[in-house]
Amino acid sequence: MTSKLFRRSIVSAAYVRGALHLFLVVAVMAAGLVSPVGGADAQAAYRLDSYKDRLFRYPGLLAGQPQDAFVIVDYDKRRDIHRRDKVWEREVFGEYVSMRPSSSQEDLEMTANGRRITYMRVGEPRGAKAIVIYVHGQGGNRFQGMNDKSFGGNFNRIKNLMVRNSGVYITLDVKDFDQRGAGDVKALMRRYTQQAPGAKVYVACGSMGGFVCWRLARDPSAAAMMGGMLLMGSSWDDDYLNTAQFRKGRLPIYLGHGSWDKVYDWRKQAAFFERIKARNPNYPARFVLFETGTHGTPIRMTDWRLVLNWMFAVTGR
Repeated sequence: MTSKLFRRSIVSAAYVRGALHLFLVVAVMAAGLVSPVGGADAQAAYRLDSYKDRLFRYPGLLAGQPQDAFVIVDYDKRRDIHRRDKVWEREVFGEYVSMRPSSSQEDLEMTANGRRITYMRVGEPRGAKAIVIYVHGQGGNRFQGMNDKSFGGNFNRIKNLMVRNSGVYITLDVKDFDQRGAGDVKALMRRYTQQAPGAKVYVACGSMGGFVCWRLARDPSAAAMMGGMLLMGSSWDDDYLNTAQFRKGRLPIYLGHGSWDKVYDWRKQAAFFERIKARNPNYPARFVLFETGTHGTPIRMTDWRLVLNWMFAVTGR
């Protein structure tokens, strides 16, 4: 039911404006990809309180509403980089940043799987209500996801959201994007869920880090610790559709992509999202397309609070 209308809507919305916008919204609704306002989100037992929502909410929508399964965001480089950054793509204006998390930020290491894992953490682990782990892409490191001023201050926002809401946020050095990288993330998951029994882990993967995310999602013992997965300008994995985890339909997946991404084609990611919905229309998956956005745009523009609160509601966290 979703295929033709969904594909037509996302292709059109990436390149046209004006009168077609109304058509796109109608098409998406007809495809069954619009969620009712409120719904599960209103029932969430644990939610992240508002924090700079005015600055970080999606600046404009070309199709759908923020809580819908499929949304097209009106990304504008002049507005969302040139007017937001004091130094373009390097330093955001101060109003986007709060250094409150710095008091709990630590540069740490642990030994697991016969090797040393270097990582950084903000937030108090004991009794934490949620754990977010960011997995960088190729060429990145643990410092990327702790950078307060790059990517429009969006990493500073997730740090603040977790610290201010009894959560923990972790970044690590990923040595490879296969078994070793997934094993290191899994070791961190185990350590911190032991300190915070009942807390779920939400793994966010940028670019090539998605290979780690999908490996974790296919691992039953890792997936059991997870409450959701965020893919930002990242990969897809058809093998996941054949797993018990997918059949259970309990692992929320967020897919954020720029329509001008030259590393991973958004059309292939959108087609994967469509396959998810074709197999199980009720599977908790959301796709956000940032029109004219490039490879790093989802890291800059993803609304952490909106996505995580949706995941908390789905999992009953």
